[in-house]
Amino acid sequence: MNVGSKKTIIVREYNLEVGVVQVYDNYMVAKFEEGATLTMERVYQIIGISEIHFKEKPFGYISLRKNSYAIDPTVYTYLRELDNMKAFAIVSVKEIDMHNFKIEKLFYKKPMKFFIEYDNALAWVKKRIRTAK
Repeated sequence: MNVGSKKTIIVREYNLEVGVVQVYDNYMVAKFEEGATLTMERVYQIIGISEIHFKEKPFGYISLRKNSYAIDPTVYTYLRELDNMKAFAIVSVKEIDMHNFKIEKLFYKKPMKFFIEYDNALAWVKKRIRTAK
């Protein structure tokens, strides 16, 4: 999974206890550590990052699932309240992540899509942001 392209510039990178969040112009990419657990406390950090960089503008979120980690499904209740988050993409080649995605989507209830290729996820996120403006 290749992150970014030659002309993509990272605005800021956050090294959190559970992984890395890279912020770009109108989207963010998260890569979490093997065995991490995404709790409400961790999600509040991500929401805080989104508020710093995207307070008044639409943005997308890409979860690169290279590693296996646990997610408290109740976090989606709070994430879906982010009105300016217009796209939520999950990128993974693992079958278990595809199954988990189906469950996560039930909790999130907003535009969310699963991808095997990062570039396809990025194109979808950018398209959703463009149509949201």
